[in-house]
Amino acid sequence: MSKAELRALYKSKRQSLSEEACDALSLDISNKLLELPIWDKSFYHIFLTIEEQKEIQTEYILNILSGKDKNIVISKSDFNTGLMHHVLLTDATTIKKNRYNIPEPTDGIPIPDTSIDVVFIPLLAFDLKGNRIGYGKGFYDRFLSKCKSNTIKIGLSFFEAEDTVFSDVYDSDIPLNYCVTSKNIYTFPQE
Repeated sequence: MSKAELRALYKSKRQSLSEEACDALSLDISNKLLELPIWDKSFYHIFLTIEEQKEIQTEYILNILSGKDKNIVISKSDFNTGLMHHVLLTDATTIKKNRYNIPEPTDGIPIPDTSIDVVFIPLLAFDLKGNRIGYGKGFYDRFLSKCKSNTIKIGLSFFEAEDTVFSDVYDSDIPLNYCVTSKNIYTFPQE
């Protein structure tokens, strides 16, 4: 299947999940993250849940990060340039949904891409090589290409890996280091 076909399939699969199932799976994924060797870092980038898309509820991960006293970084997407601008999440940060229902900061302390140690990545599907399918706009590939080479990239998925390696992977696609589901942690060697 092409990325476009898989994107449509997994959007449909995700929409079929009940709110209760999304919540339970999100909690399990968050607890699984505690098994990863990532908790000695400083700056953690996380997406804020687009509820209308039935994305993973990241509030559990936010609670873990806060409890571990980590620097939490969130982004605002610029749809004109295709770039993401990052800010430190603090008690004073104001969050507002944009026209695509993406919760974003309206202000905040800017954080450069090169300061980020760990990135939690939303996705629709992934394969056994660490390739991922998102919404197809390329925001995360552009962002990840500007991060340090040792930035840890972690996908979060309600569903297990596709057995077939995606056929239409581009050179600009940035693979994951890990992908975490409610049942498994997938580790991908970097080539």
